[in-house]
Amino acid sequence: MTPLPAAPAPTPARAPARDADLRRAARDFEAQALGALLNPMFEGLDTSGPFGGGAAEAQWRPMLVEAIARDLARAGGLGLAASVGREMLRLQESRLTTTGDRER
Repeated sequence: MTPLPAAPAPTPARAPARDADLRRAARDFEAQALGALLNPMFEGLDTSGPFGGGAAEAQWRPMLVEAIARDLARAGGLGLAASVGREMLRLQESRLTTTGDRER
């Protein structure tokens, strides 16, 4: 898994994120979390033998884990995206009420 770049710090002058953007960010976060949970399951797999992929399989395995995690998150995952999205929205709304910026 590749680390995500650091997000810029929110500023009061910054426009609030749209709901679709918040949902996508929350789903991406859940996919990252699922990938971290799935990765140990694939680390101990034996790639030798007639149907093993050897070194090539080991190189492609992180992308496979990432794709599985992304699909699981898209299908509902563990429910992390919903709670993370709600928290992101709550934090955004609280920031708007404290700064007085009500533009949408």
